[in-house]
Amino acid sequence: MRAIAVSAFGAEPCPVEVPKPDPGVGEVRVKVEYAALNPLDRQICDRAPDGAGSSAYPLILGADFAGRVDMIGPGENPFRVGDPVFGRVTVTPPGRCGAYSEYVCVPQNSPITHVPRDLPLQLAAALPTAGGTAAQILGGTAVRSGLSLLVVGAAGGVGSFLTQLAAARGITVVAAVRGDEGRRMKALGATATIDTSLADGTLDAAVKELYPGGVDALVDLVSTRPAAFAAHAALVREGGVAVTTRGAAAPAGVAWVDFRFAPTAGLLDELAAAAACGELSVPVDMELPLEKAPQALVQNRAGGARGKTVFTI
Repeated sequence: MRAIAVSAFGAEPCPVEVPKPDPGVGEVRVKVEYAALNPLDRQICDRAPDGAGSSAYPLILGADFAGRVDMIGPGENPFRVGDPVFGRVTVTPPGRCGAYSEYVCVPQNSPITHVPRDLPLQLAAALPTAGGTAAQILGGTAVRSGLSLLVVGAAGGVGSFLTQLAAARGITVVAAVRGDEGRRMKALGATATIDTSLADGTLDAAVKELYPGGVDALVDLVSTRPAAFAAHAALVREGGVAVTTRGAAAPAGVAWVDFRFAPTAGLLDELAAAAACGELSVPVDMELPLEKAPQALVQNRAGGARGKTVFTI
């Protein structure tokens, strides 16, 4: 089958031909129709999976997928051949296939669930990691209606979902983006937008003008350096909360959370239901053939994503 994989630790991803996987006990095999790009996919290229030896390679990339059940493994299983499904696969254990492939085998009790009738598979594929991350972050911050939330890096997949979910709860969202993204973010529910590419200090000045005492919460989706995250966290009022998805620490006086994603099938069901009825817009920016995945990963490394990129298989 066709797939996009790395042949060794640190190698560049490239198209490969590998055997079609067979489902084990309690697994299903999915004929993948769409896979979605996430920043984690390119990070896998730069680190060895746990317990990796030569047997772990070629390592097929990709976490998010949507398609139809093609084969059922031994044992009881809630899925049937032909079921439209979407979900998330973990690529770190040696031998586990990723979503950038024609077929993927996943445990039936992993984050995989049925696609609602009114939700296109393309949009379902874009939901698991970005949508699930946004939903879990919002739940972890305990920010309620009437409070303020600053989202740094709001234009990407996670930020686009987070803005919508927060606005739907009555939270005032300030979306910090780079470039001309203000109109799109306001359409997604942001109350205010700040273009951080204009000049140094633009974000600080704009937030302090809007909230002299500081915002109630911050979600920083982009800062990898502790100093950058600390500067953003300084815009949070004392007693507020700052969340990082990149492992940085906040200064004293602000509670901070180093976010770790833990997806479930139930979470995916909630997101899919919201997307199917139109309550949640799925921001697909580009649709590309699978063979273009290596170039898309390079482009994603440079940043500046506007919504989600999905690959047709």
